[in-house]
Amino acid sequence: MARQIRMKDVDIYYGKFHAVQEVSLSIPARAVTAFIGPSGCGKSTVLRTLNRMHEVIPGARVVGRVELDDEDIYAPDVDPVQVRRTVGMVFQRPNPFPTMSVRDNVVAGLKLQGVRDRPRLEHMCEQALRDANLWPEVKDRLDKPGGGLSGGQQQRLCIARAIAVQPDVLLMDEPCSALDPISTLAIEDLISEIKREYTIVIVTHNMQQAARISDRTGFFNLPGPGQPGRLVELDDTERIFSQPREQATEDYVSGRFG
Repeated sequence: MARQIRMKDVDIYYGKFHAVQEVSLSIPARAVTAFIGPSGCGKSTVLRTLNRMHEVIPGARVVGRVELDDEDIYAPDVDPVQVRRTVGMVFQRPNPFPTMSVRDNVVAGLKLQGVRDRPRLEHMCEQALRDANLWPEVKDRLDKPGGGLSGGQQQRLCIARAIAVQPDVLLMDEPCSALDPISTLAIEDLISEIKREYTIVIVTHNMQQAARISDRTGFFNLPGPGQPGRLVELDDTERIFSQPREQATEDYVSGRFG
């Protein structure tokens, strides 16, 4: 069940360092929302707050509300482990367990959740690999190490691992930055296909990629040296790239700075 995300007056800190200031936004279900902006503006930091990965860093904290539908995921009685099951994460570089088989990579999260029924694990493994458009390439090598796959295949394996536990939201932090153009296209096609089932948020430095695959785009920026990052504008992707409301957004997407 894809779910809507809302952030309300969110400030993000690393110890005393104020990283991101006053972010309020709404992210729709069954759509791709892209975060763009120059390095250091806080877009990946914001992404990590959406499944409480930010707080695994010592001294990091979040002020404000982050909601899945109407539930505040930072409420005292909310289990962060459960949040991370609901909100999956795919990182910048493929990170399969290199010596673990393809099959065991996919079902690792399911086993952590206590699933032990072998036929069910086999079924869910195949389904996740099919959903990740990887099944035809690996169906005859499920017992081979995941680390033996190509970079693009490893990233799709990580996506299969993330969706095998059936999350509601999928976060992707520059998932194509380490991949060649052909592998990048495969991941982009995959994202366009699976958005029908998930809420997807992607951080990308590639503005052409944001324009190709996202329905909505948020532009983050740094107002000045030493100041926290801010969300400048969030709108339909077509508008952001053709007729943004803010001059800073237009300057960035047109290449005049950043």
